Amino acid sequence: MGDLELLLPGEADVLVRGLRSFPPREMGSGGWNQQHENLEKLNMQAILDATASQGEPIQELLVTHGKIPTLVEELIAVEMWKQKVFPVLCRLEDFKPQNTFPIYMVVHHEASIVNLLETVFFHKEVCESAEDTVLDLVDYCHRKLTLLVARSSRGGPPEEESQYSTPIQELQKQAELMEFEIALKALSVLRYITDCVDSLSLSTLNRMLSTQNLPCLLVELLEHSPWSRQEGGKLQHFEGGRWQTVAPSEQQKLSKLDGQVWIALYNLLLSPEARARYHLTSFAKGQLLKLRAFLTDTLLDQLPNLADLQGFLAHLALAETQPPKKDLVLEQIPEIWERLERENRGKWQAIAKHQLRHTFSASEQDLRLQARKWAETYRLDVLEAINPERPRCAYCSAEASKRCSRCQSEWYCCRECQVKHWEKHGKACVPAAQGDRAK
Repeated sequence: MGDLELLLPGEADVLVRGLRSFPPREMGSGGWNQQHENLEKLNMQAILDATASQGEPIQELLVTHGKIPTLVEELIAVEMWKQKVFPVLCRLEDFKPQNTFPIYMVVHHEASIVNLLETVFFHKEVCESAEDTVLDLVDYCHRKLTLLVARSSRGGPPEEESQYSTPIQELQKQAELMEFEIALKALSVLRYITDCVDSLSLSTLNRMLSTQNLPCLLVELLEHSPWSRQEGGKLQHFEGGRWQTVAPSEQQKLSKLDGQVWIALYNLLLSPEARARYHLTSFAKGQLLKLRAFLTDTLLDQLPNLADLQGFLAHLALAETQPPKKDLVLEQIPEIWERLERENRGKWQAIAKHQLRHTFSASEQDLRLQARKWAETYRLDVLEAINPERPRCAYCSAEASKRCSRCQSEWYCCRECQVKHWEKHGKACVPAAQGDRAK
């Protein structure tokens, strides 16, 4: 694993120290692009460190230099850009970029940050170092999971289409597909926050339990299970960034995401601090009692601690509910989203036009230079080490043994799948290959 080390300790320290938050107007700028590359390197190094189980230097550096609040602010800023600027940009009549990959990198930035947070939030000291921004992060996770439940009730996650009318429509579809994966990462981040529930501030705890009623939202997630589906009569789970068929012998095994929901529920319902502050209304009681149908012997064998939750639900079934208290509470509220929206209110159209002229109208030479930098950042040997599974065909998801000879980034099981996938892959393959030749 040492041969695959992406960053030396001194390099990682410099990159972490240089992290800062960018306003929506500067998304995609030169300085922002450099930070995006730095974040990707930190992200890959953090995953390598966690895989090798040889300490967590990236996590330690982020805590030491107080950069977790910076990452949270950057996460919410790019989320706001995607909601407020990206749709306006796509509607501009003169928005006809030669290549959509620079915009895709901004869209992908949110996934990069939330992936890094998922990796490092496993450690409780990271949650503590988030300070007041943990309130903003909890709100962010709540937004993502609410949209995930809403999408599930409409028929599941979006399907990837093989053909698009325009590059902009392709970009919009990719953003929609990415939103599903981001929500699943947000679920893991939220679960790690609930591990620290007894040390969270009163305002954060009150927001999780009263304002957002996260236990009831988590019950909805278990009911819909958006990371599972039936395809062609076979059960599939979404894992490792793709849908994977579950062997019949493994179908009773708890999926990782189901496990995250159960652990979060356990933390929120059984920790002393949370139990003292969660008001069990008649609605909450009705929702929580739905969990009893899921608590089978097979599940309890895999997560024995859930026996305590089963006992709690048995007691709840006999308990009298109480109306929510109406005490006067001075409560801290999340401020990052509100501040960014206030600072940019009425400016979204102007920001989109500014970025059209100055950010997303790069020349062919600039695109080639940027492609070369991306090729250097996304080292194939590191990416393959991060992924513990065998490569999968980009078209049919079968196990693959052949790689695109031009860009070396996509895998295929056969020539036929590569030909069928070319209409989509060609848009990314050509600039990547050009950047590689320019090195």
